Amino acid sequence: MDLKELIFDFQGIPVNYKVFGKGKPVLVLHGWGANSDVMLPLTSSLKLKRTYYLIDFPGFGKSGELPEPWDVGNYTEMTATFINEVIKEPVDILAHSFGGRVCLKLCSNDAIKSLAKKIIITGGAGMKPRRSLKFYTKKYFALTLKFPFTLLPGGSQKKGLDWLRSTTLWKSLGSSDYKSLNGVMRQTFVKTVSEYLEPTLPKISHEILLLWGANDDTTPLYQAKIMERGIKNAGLAVIDHAGHYAFLDRPNQFRVITETFFNS
Repeated sequence: MDLKELIFDFQGIPVNYKVFGKGKPVLVLHGWGANSDVMLPLTSSLKLKRTYYLIDFPGFGKSGELPEPWDVGNYTEMTATFINEVIKEPVDILAHSFGGRVCLKLCSNDAIKSLAKKIIITGGAGMKPRRSLKFYTKKYFALTLKFPFTLLPGGSQKKGLDWLRSTTLWKSLGSSDYKSLNGVMRQTFVKTVSEYLEPTLPKISHEILLLWGANDDTTPLYQAKIMERGIKNAGLAVIDHAGHYAFLDRPNQFRVITETFFNS
């Protein structure tokens, strides 16, 4: 795999991205608290003749820090600018979790919606939760803490997660308030998770596959069904025995479905 890691400048913020492959472009958007590394095993396994672009959103991975709090609209503007200036043609999109928020926002904006073609959203966020915002804030923070350990091999992953669960910080998530991210990213998190995107759904006409883990307890299956009902050309596929990271839990099944959808 001939992978390159490059920098795109957006309003003075260095945005790190990976690019590899040859063919029509696929833009890959990661979830909150993660980075492009978590999406690399999936994209590198796909048997598609495509060029893959994997962004580190500003504030994550190797990209620069935010000078001020952002909302979903800011991340959407950055993504649209990246497509226009780096890829320079409409793209298929594979988006996970927070990346799904950005994708919904992009596809519902008349000025930039033509930049997107076929779309897969997995574990996509943006629907109003049935539980409290405080609950989901803790849930996403827990995902942020767990993310580095998901990249380790089996035995090391288990040891790392066991250690994490023994820490005072992890135990505090189940009881009292906690200090999570730095000021700018904490405010960014609140701004993004407080914006519910149900109003965008009727404005979206793209062909969208919602690819969900049946056991996703971060963005539960009922949220995928809300998206399916609200988006005219959306279809829902559910992967059994998979959670929020369905592409890591059931990689072969996820890969085959992805290849079939993008090739159709």
